Amino acid sequence: MSAAEQKIISVGIDIGTTTTQLVLSRLTVRNSAPASVIPHMEISEREVLYRSGIHFTPIDDHQLIDAEAVAQIIAEEYRQAGMNPWDVETGAVIITGETAKKENAANILESVSEYAGDFVVATAGVNLESILAGRGSGASAYSQEHHKVYANIDIGGGTANIGVFDGGRVIDAACINVGGHLVELEKGGDRVTYIAEPAQRILNYLGMDLQVGQKATQKQLITIAETMAELCVESIVKRKAGPLLKELLMTPEQKTDYDVYRVVISGGVADYVYSDFEPVAIADMTQYGDIGPVLGWAIRKSFAKAGVVLEQPMETIRATVIGAGIHTMNISGSTIHVDDETLPLKNVMVLSPFPKENMPRDVETIAQTIHDHVERISREDPDKILALAIDSPAEITYNCIKDLAEGIYRGMSDYLRYRGILIVVMGADCGKALGQCLDIVSDHHIELVCVDQIDVDEGDYIDIGNSIMGGRVVPVVVKTLVFEKGNS
Repeated sequence: MSAAEQKIISVGIDIGTTTTQLVLSRLTVRNSAPASVIPHMEISEREVLYRSGIHFTPIDDHQLIDAEAVAQIIAEEYRQAGMNPWDVETGAVIITGETAKKENAANILESVSEYAGDFVVATAGVNLESILAGRGSGASAYSQEHHKVYANIDIGGGTANIGVFDGGRVIDAACINVGGHLVELEKGGDRVTYIAEPAQRILNYLGMDLQVGQKATQKQLITIAETMAELCVESIVKRKAGPLLKELLMTPEQKTDYDVYRVVISGGVADYVYSDFEPVAIADMTQYGDIGPVLGWAIRKSFAKAGVVLEQPMETIRATVIGAGIHTMNISGSTIHVDDETLPLKNVMVLSPFPKENMPRDVETIAQTIHDHVERISREDPDKILALAIDSPAEITYNCIKDLAEGIYRGMSDYLRYRGILIVVMGADCGKALGQCLDIVSDHHIELVCVDQIDVDEGDYIDIGNSIMGGRVVPVVVKTLVFEKGNS
């Protein structure tokens, strides 16, 4: 391996409503710039090394995830892959769908993270899940290749996560509380064993009397599946939520300023979307103890009726886990200023006090705006580690960068008294220059991390890993750490 590249092992672990799985991958970080110019590091290759089996997620009485059983699944898959946790440097543990609502969801992430190396993001958030699934399924790549808007719907056991992509970038995301495992039955039978709360809402809307312990008819299961499928079509075609969709949306309604060219379906249900399955016998419809197969059939039928073309995905049930394993990490620019002893940093909340491309010039305005923004957050949680997101100085000149550094230091002065570490994330390629100016204005009295060429938004969380490529760049993961309300 040359000095111009470095290989990193990455893991993706997906603990979903119905299934748990992992993927191990190798990422190659390479300097793509000619020798005579500033280095430009990028992830040049992504290779999947190992795909685990698809395991049913162990959940007790529909309330608690069996943490020990999940950990055993992951430990055994590591053994099968011939890999140790300390071999893994980056990646993601994703807890998804209805599983994210379980009472002990946050604790599960902590217990599983020991199998995922020192720099792995543990996350639960419907928007991030939608984005990762769309990258893993190929929807993001299709949108870039064809210069059209593609929507990916990742339909699992408990949720349908929608990611909309244009030119390879996500432009919208949403999540609907529909999925194949929200109604459970005896495997291959017709007796209902569980009805999740979102499924009960659908039953109420339909005026259908179906209860746990009763036998479901073929017609009832088809009607439930068709209703779920129509909600997915409604979210893509109309993007104007009716009463039931409003009830089951877990996110704000989608935007209306784009037209979807084609749709990709991923997730466990997708295998039945792209097959010739027909709900002829109830034994086939409930072969997995849920309504997943008939929901896949209903999705295929509903989108065809709406005249929407379904594009074949690169991955179906593994879309999210592959997205998690190979698409979570970004590489900073090579003009960074970092105190290595400060790294790695985890769960750093991003503040973005200024609109992009509208940075004030004068020091006082910069300082006051930052101070007011930080004070609002610190009042709620004074111990929270914060990162300041700055798109760019007013101009990339020495004087503008120096004034920006002075404004940042003054605005963060109260925060620095009790935290002592200043983290700045730049969009523009001038992290080293800003870092050097901050070092001067602070009289070298603070720990400083200043990275650039990373795109973040207000409320994001980031992890910053140890420097690689001889200290020239750092890996950065932009993530979401939001659990459903009521969980901790």
